[in-house]
Amino acid sequence: MMRALGAEVILVDQLPDSQPGQVSGGDLELVEKTAQQISQLRGAFRADQFHHQGNFRAHYLHTGPEIITQSGGGFDAFCDFAGTAGSFAGCTTAFKEFRGSIGCYLVEPAGAPVLAGKPVTNPSHKIQGGGYSMTDLVFVNPEQVDGYIQVSDDDAINAARRLARTEGIFAGFSSGANAAAAVQLLKGEMKDRTVVILLNDSGLKYLSTDLWE
Repeated sequence: MMRALGAEVILVDQLPDSQPGQVSGGDLELVEKTAQQISQLRGAFRADQFHHQGNFRAHYLHTGPEIITQSGGGFDAFCDFAGTAGSFAGCTTAFKEFRGSIGCYLVEPAGAPVLAGKPVTNPSHKIQGGGYSMTDLVFVNPEQVDGYIQVSDDDAINAARRLARTEGIFAGFSSGANAAAAVQLLKGEMKDRTVVILLNDSGLKYLSTDLWE
């Protein structure tokens, strides 16, 4: 798809012990090293989503306020899967400024809950887009995090499939994780209340994975 849009695509091999199709923190480090080399060699601008403030600002200035406007502010909590955490941090900052009592929860894979300060038991989890055992997410203000929610591979996959089957929403692993996390909240401390989530991307990107087997 990127090539069709005119981009030059450079593939970086995974580490020898990485599972094909499942990106580890070590794999990301290889990509980071390659991206830095290419940027320096070509004198290129790099849209680095892990550190570029445009990531945070897009959600602080636009996504968060749009949710507040369209919902009339009628929600009680927000939960979001941490990749770069730009969407979580930007929306959370906007929500806390609007009403400080809105609960904001970071979502992580059950096997890699490092942001919650728990040990990694499954670095090869299936929830793509996050859970890389990265603790230096520069956009997140810990004081704005009201809690951490862990979601298993099966719960994320089942929620993504249910979104497709019952709601006609074709999304990916992390969107399924967000939906599963919201269900956890609605069965617990947010029972009979309203929880906002983001559905992050199209399920078309995951047709080569076991999400749709």
